[in-house]
Amino acid sequence: MKAVLIIHNSAIDSEVTDALSEMGIDRYTKFTNTLGKGGSSPPHFNTPVWPGLNTATMVILEPSKAAQIMQRVRQMRQELGTEGIKAFMWQIEDVT
Repeated sequence: MKAVLIIHNSAIDSEVTDALSEMGIDRYTKFTNTLGKGGSSPPHFNTPVWPGLNTATMVILEPSKAAQIMQRVRQMRQELGTEGIKAFMWQIEDVT
């Protein structure tokens, strides 16, 4: 199994959810109101100086589907530019 963590601007959460749905993925966990600073978009600290929030979406699934998600996020990064989206993938050793 693989874990994919997608961290994205909350403004594009519906696009991320729609992309997962289009891939037949309907099981995930969302971490809302997430603060952070990346390299390709302004910080999202929910302050007057740095407004905005992120959402983190985590999916645990088989390796082939995880690779599809990573490819879709790469595509979204090109399409959305500075809106902010990034994905990380790692191995899951056990699931109960």
